[in-house]
Amino acid sequence: MDKLLNRINELARKAKTTEGLTETEKIEQKELRQQYLKSFRSSFDDILLNSKVYDPEGKDITPKKLVEAQKEKRRNEVKNILGGNKIVHLNPEDADKK
Repeated sequence: MDKLLNRINELARKAKTTEGLTETEKIEQKELRQQYLKSFRSSFDDILLNSKVYDPEGKDITPKKLVEAQKEKRRNEVKNILGGNKIVHLNPEDADKK
């Protein structure tokens, strides 16, 4: 990540000079920025998927949508560890739908 940021900053500094960036460097700068944003968003998602929200009294008030996303992440991790799509999760809610 440090190399990526160093190169992005190097290109940004060069862009501000009278010389500016070549077309190849402009393309490289755009690609590096996209790569950085993808990495940043992934890290941010990981932080959220490992977070809980508590009110001042200590009660867990984590939003339902986040709790469901955390459950889905754990399911996917288990599937990946145990061999993929052959894993079936049985939930009481699923049994009611059948």
